[in-house]
Amino acid sequence: MKILLTGGAGYIGSHTCVELLDQGYEVVIADNFDNSSKKVLDRIKKITGKNVILYEIDVKDKMDVDKLFDEQKIEAVIHFAGFKAVGESCAFPVKYYRNNVDTTLTLLESMKEHNVNNFVFSSSATVYGIPESVPLQEWMKPGCINPYGRTKYVNELILKDAADADENLSVVLLRYFNPIGAHKSGLIGESPSGIPNNLMPYITQVAVGKLEQLGIFGDDYETRDGTGVRDYIHVVDLAKGHLKAIEYALSHKGCELFNLGTGTGYSVLDIVKAFEKANDIKIPYTIKPRRAGDIAEFYADPKKANKELNWHTENTLEDMCRDSWNWQKKNPNGYE
Repeated sequence: MKILLTGGAGYIGSHTCVELLDQGYEVVIADNFDNSSKKVLDRIKKITGKNVILYEIDVKDKMDVDKLFDEQKIEAVIHFAGFKAVGESCAFPVKYYRNNVDTTLTLLESMKEHNVNNFVFSSSATVYGIPESVPLQEWMKPGCINPYGRTKYVNELILKDAADADENLSVVLLRYFNPIGAHKSGLIGESPSGIPNNLMPYITQVAVGKLEQLGIFGDDYETRDGTGVRDYIHVVDLAKGHLKAIEYALSHKGCELFNLGTGTGYSVLDIVKAFEKANDIKIPYTIKPRRAGDIAEFYADPKKANKELNWHTENTLEDMCRDSWNWQKKNPNGYE
């Protein structure tokens, strides 16, 4: 079975590619390398011993996408391609809507013309916005608070409408929580450009000496240690969730939504201490003022995915910290 991964050279896409190849799937990657590296393809081959078919295209381009579907017998699509920085989305909302929504529309049009009926969408827990309570459950009303989150929710609505209108279409929407970690080989991992927006790559860059210290935004939240609590999930567990989503799509029609998280909230200081313990490295940090829009607690209820996808996380927080550091120390400058 041949699966198309749009944005498949990115952080989550590359780990999903490895898991798919290990399970005997054929993989086609479509990526314009706007925020990823071609070196990922060589790393994937080193890990799996298998080749990936690459189309270096922009998934907004209907002609290029049609050509891909003409040449490859695709049976399912996992759609990762998209811009993903919350801050940038606030500065350039039109850029985000144009890219993140157009790619989905183009794929849906081309899939219908080529009789491809299985679609897994890379959504985000940011769709929930500021929750009234935790843990977050799929039935809760969305409350997006930035353009990035709204582009994800708009895509969810488009995909649900498409599935409602086409009895042959199967759509699985996956709302990710906070992926961290890396493949245990240390060959692929998260490689942000510039100063990282996310906690773990910031910690690992402090550990490797690229940054002087970690900035923690706020220590006066109503949490056990005053710092913000989030649901951190190992990227390999997240990748395996996509295999379960493909299996689900192949045996169901319509549109279904699942949280992919551990169901456990860890504070910023929990992560710092776990990283220090797992890797025997001290992480200096300084407390800074809260950031606008940040909230105290945000973590998933994953019971629906546990039950209906038969998906469960396997990696511990220690695994996440150890694998993140293994990637960073072997690749201090990422893929460059």
